[in-house]
Amino acid sequence: MKIGIVSLGCPKNLVDSETMLGLIHEEKYEITNDPSEAEIIIVNTCGFIESAKEESINTILQMVEYKKSGSCKYIIVTGCLSQRYAEELFNELPEADAIAGVEVYDEIGSIIKRVMNGERFIMLERSKPDVIYTSKETFLPRILTTPSYTAYLKIAEGCDNCCSYCAIPKIRGPYRSKPMEQVLKEAKALADNGVKELIVVAQDTTRYGEDLPGGKLLLADLLKELNKIESLKWIRVMYCYPNNFTDELIETFASLDKVCKYVDLPLQHASNRLLASMNRYDTREEVETLLAKLRKRIPGIVIRTTFIVGFPGETDADFEELKEFVEQQRFENAGVFAYSQEEGTVAGAMPNQIPDEIKQERYHELMALQAQISEEIHKDTEGQTLEVLVEGIEEDGSGLHYGRSYREAPDIDGLVFIENPGDIKPGCFVKVNILQGFTYESVGERI
Repeated sequence: MKIGIVSLGCPKNLVDSETMLGLIHEEKYEITNDPSEAEIIIVNTCGFIESAKEESINTILQMVEYKKSGSCKYIIVTGCLSQRYAEELFNELPEADAIAGVEVYDEIGSIIKRVMNGERFIMLERSKPDVIYTSKETFLPRILTTPSYTAYLKIAEGCDNCCSYCAIPKIRGPYRSKPMEQVLKEAKALADNGVKELIVVAQDTTRYGEDLPGGKLLLADLLKELNKIESLKWIRVMYCYPNNFTDELIETFASLDKVCKYVDLPLQHASNRLLASMNRYDTREEVETLLAKLRKRIPGIVIRTTFIVGFPGETDADFEELKEFVEQQRFENAGVFAYSQEEGTVAGAMPNQIPDEIKQERYHELMALQAQISEEIHKDTEGQTLEVLVEGIEEDGSGLHYGRSYREAPDIDGLVFIENPGDIKPGCFVKVNILQGFTYESVGERI
């Protein structure tokens, strides 16, 4: 039996997909990357915002076609969209043989057996104890879909922040930290298998540990332990929230040699009125204090953030304040999202929803401003020497290799292109003198 997985959405969902692949491999099924060959296709969906839901539905429909033209006999739909809209998917997509939620991906083996026995069902609740977030010893097998030198390390599930625009707490449940012993075992296993860059993820990494015995924030302690793993080169931390970014954590980032001087800090807005309406825990002034601390204590730090434009009630003055904040703070990287009105959220029911055309105007205006800032910052790196993780070679015949420095996270930030690379292979680290900086990329020469 050949089985294929299509994984959509965020890196946290990708870790779930990789775990399912590991469990499928343990069950002695054959794994294929070609959906036309797969007899069972698993679609691990995203259901976070409208565009993600549309992509998930379109992907499911594309995979359904392989029931007509390929080898596919069964379709299993998992992930956030399944959790959020299980009944609708089950009723409207008769081609889907099983709808499985986010809590049961570790039971993929039994799900496969049930569909092969002719059952068609929804499975949202666990049929066995949850070892993932309770066992100190157990971590489930994974087959990486990332390059062999880079892996995501998910340290928690769910979220308690309850931002008014976000459906994740309803989909993924409350915040649950993995026991540190389990996280460290998984990290060491990944490093032993050749991973050089470990990317720490959760819905809110800075909240890690507060739900464990003792009720203490433990991200700083976790990073200190990860830093001891000899074969790791980089530890990159994503999804940090400002309200739990303590002075101890700042000092940890500053002092540990393997922790990238890179902070992913979703801020969402700069208007205190809108931040309160979003149910965020910080004011603009508190965020500015944190940013100043980070930059003072960690020279060369790169800060990535995200913003939402078109949130209900956002006035022209609010948007102008956001632009002024972005101009003042000069973030190295920033993503912008046009607000998506999600059913079941507090913000989805708010009055003063912003018309789509205004959202799009503000989106493009803020993106253009950030592009200008990013280009200026990249130009400021000209003449600097950066250590670059080599990831591949351009296919245009130019001979240029490309990779990332500590300044770039995979898939969301830019690349560093390397001239005169010599004999280098993906996964190795080289010193590169930056010659030119552009909006999203830099070009340099290997030293």
